[in-house]
Amino acid sequence: MNAPLGGIWLWLPLLLTWLTPEVSSSWWYMRATGGASRVMCDNVPGLVSRQRQLCHRHPDVMRAIGLGVAEWTAECQHQFRQHRWNCNTLDRDHSLFGRVLLRSSRESAFVYAISSAGVVFAITRACSQGELRSCSCDPKKKGTAKDSKGTFDWGGCSDNIDYGIKFARAFVDAKERKGKDARALMNLHNNRAGRKAVKRFLKQECKCHGVSGSCTLRTCWLAMADFRKTGDYLWRKYNGAIQVVMNQDGTGFTVANKKFKKPTKNDLVYFENSPDYCIRDRDAGSLGTAGRVCNLTSRGMDSCEVMCCGRGYDTSRVTRMTKCECKFHWCCAVRCQDCLEALDVHTCKAPKSADWASPT
Repeated sequence: MNAPLGGIWLWLPLLLTWLTPEVSSSWWYMRATGGASRVMCDNVPGLVSRQRQLCHRHPDVMRAIGLGVAEWTAECQHQFRQHRWNCNTLDRDHSLFGRVLLRSSRESAFVYAISSAGVVFAITRACSQGELRSCSCDPKKKGTAKDSKGTFDWGGCSDNIDYGIKFARAFVDAKERKGKDARALMNLHNNRAGRKAVKRFLKQECKCHGVSGSCTLRTCWLAMADFRKTGDYLWRKYNGAIQVVMNQDGTGFTVANKKFKKPTKNDLVYFENSPDYCIRDRDAGSLGTAGRVCNLTSRGMDSCEVMCCGRGYDTSRVTRMTKCECKFHWCCAVRCQDCLEALDVHTCKAPKSADWASPT
């Protein structure tokens, strides 16, 4: 079930190029307040009219989104670091991940979820840091409240995650809402799962006030957890993603295998099985695993047997500088020697034909 490439991954790289200040804040000021923002919004390919409207009205929010691209791309790569497909980006491809997103696979489900979560995280953080004109700290967190530890006062700056979710839903989902096909519904579902994942880890932090640090008075606020928690959570959802098919009236999903549960709003869903990502395949968007480092002693996905798809591996001896013979000196320092360490690095062999495969 291949679909036209949509979603935010189509235009985010170009948006990032425009919205990252080159030298100083004056560069951004000229673009945010002048006609340049309108021109650039009109020239970003793939945006629907609603997205262009929001881009024109909120160039500062667009900049916050653009600056967050590297953060959740890195999180995607961290989660897939030991897998054949490692969330690798394509420098020469304007869609960032290339044709891999054309397939309605588990990997596409994860990318849409993590990117949607990243938009929420980036906007909400920018709100709290005072970088956006349209939002600030959560205005609802005022006055006195109670929790299991007693009464406290709302203070500090609570992350305005509701604004982040609202803007992300309006902007990211706009393109999918124009479509009525199965892939659009899949993307909308996974986008929502990503947004909900960020809010799931919103936590209450407090500061005590009183004599000798006693908690006779507490001031509390709500703060987002580190984005790694969202990434770890969505990774678990990726591993438990549910394959679905469209229902008869085309308005929702039903499980492809009746033995599995119906997906909840927190689950990731997909239609198509993933390719094996073993070889370079232009149609599948696979770069293959030739040259990837593998773990000779592992029995997991990063093992040489699995990573190299049975093609074997090459071994090379490399040296690296490490800290050794560390000693504690009173008081209070640890001093180490610099030592050269030799180790074997195993990399997957290339298939007999290293050219792009184009299966018929």
